[in-house]
Amino acid sequence: ETSMVTVSLLGAAAFLCLLFGIPIGIWFGKSQRAYNAALPVLDFMQTMPAFVYLIPIIAFFGTGKPPGVLATLIFGMPPVIRLTALGIRGVPASTKEAAVAFGCTKWTLLKDIEIPLAMPSIMTGINQTILMCLSMVVIASLIGAKGLGQDVLIALQYAAKGQGMLAGLAILFCAMMIDRIVQGYYKRSTSRE
Repeated sequence: ETSMVTVSLLGAAAFLCLLFGIPIGIWFGKSQRAYNAALPVLDFMQTMPAFVYLIPIIAFFGTGKPPGVLATLIFGMPPVIRLTALGIRGVPASTKEAAVAFGCTKWTLLKDIEIPLAMPSIMTGINQTILMCLSMVVIASLIGAKGLGQDVLIALQYAAKGQGMLAGLAILFCAMMIDRIVQGYYKRSTSRE
């Protein structure tokens, strides 16, 4: 039951991270000015310790699952933004020029050329974001987000080694399964092309 709570929190947060992060990353990949303006914010978001995210979340939104998802969203979004922008910027200019010479519109160029060529970088960002979201969902138990993180927290409070090991192994198992699912999806989608 607690594993399912963790997976549901992770699913909600990761879905929102990808929903907002990939388009923002594409925008930053296309606009040097926007990327330069956002770079200090992304650096700040990635260097700040995970526990520090909880303080303003508690102050503005209280405790519970929605604030936990919000903290996870903020913590997990920078990798997918950075790696999507990196992938879009890494598309060779000669490939883009050839596509434009053959009559590609901006939308077709993005959809059929840039995103497929940037997909390895985007998938790495998706994988990192999902695993960072999992780590933050566990930490978010400190503000009442429940799940496996709460089991770890209780085990720490009462020095319950067995319960802590069991919860830790469940978190490890979730991370490994999610990683394999994402990698398998990517390998299967690239083998079809």
